[in-house]
Amino acid sequence: MKKAWIFLIAVLLGFSASKAQVLDGVYMKEHTLGRKPVAYQHLREADVMWSRTIWRKVILTEKMNHSLYYPTVKMPDRKSLIDLFLYAIDEEGLTAYSTNDPYNEFSVPMTREQINIAFGAEDKIISIPGDDGNPIDVLVRGSIKSEEVRELMIKEVWFFDKQRSVLDVRIVGICPIRIYEKEKGNPDTRTPVATFWIYFPEVRRILANHEVFNPYNDAERRTYDDFFHKRMFSSYIIRESNTYNDRNVAEYSIGLESLLEAERIKEKIFNFQHDLWEF
Repeated sequence: MKKAWIFLIAVLLGFSASKAQVLDGVYMKEHTLGRKPVAYQHLREADVMWSRTIWRKVILTEKMNHSLYYPTVKMPDRKSLIDLFLYAIDEEGLTAYSTNDPYNEFSVPMTREQINIAFGAEDKIISIPGDDGNPIDVLVRGSIKSEEVRELMIKEVWFFDKQRSVLDVRIVGICPIRIYEKEKGNPDTRTPVATFWIYFPEVRRILANHEVFNPYNDAERRTYDDFFHKRMFSSYIIRESNTYNDRNVAEYSIGLESLLEAERIKEKIFNFQHDLWEF
């Protein structure tokens, strides 16, 4: 009888252990969780002989940028970039900064309520008819629609480090841009809204611990920090630091001319580096 009880207990313990060891895959992922951001080279002010501040636009619906846009629904193994930002703000203490001052992006912190307003996700009170026919007020909780974030604005600094003799770039901040229809079902009323700024050096630790989907190989999942460090996104220039109040390219050119001006700025940076050397 005693042996029967021992056997029964062993079976129950084995069953519970087998349930605890359920693995959705063929191996335990441990690499990403302990990752650290890619270390920057030490940089002194005296080593920077030239620099230029650039603002870029990233269209998330472009095929090359889909890894930043999707998933638009919650999944257990990965998050879209905007969902990762919102998670970091709520759970990791990440600071979001106001977009009201276009010349000082990281001066005014935002509250979660202000972020909800930027996404049109604030709580609302609506009136509905009650059982007796009289209207009653009902609180409707707002929710952020992450699929509305279809663009990013990136602020970065290009510089030439004479100590290493290289032209380098570092991202300073990222701003998710929400695009929504003021009149539902009418694409002509699509309106872009700059929601908040994220200071990139602050968020890198979190980006380094979360995977971005690799469409070519599930076993080689890069982190978001790798994705931005290796510049694996498609973008175009919309603004550079300039004499005229750092005006946008769209303020003095339109349509095809804007794209050509963006290419001109890009080539100017490339030519600066190229002209430093003698071949």
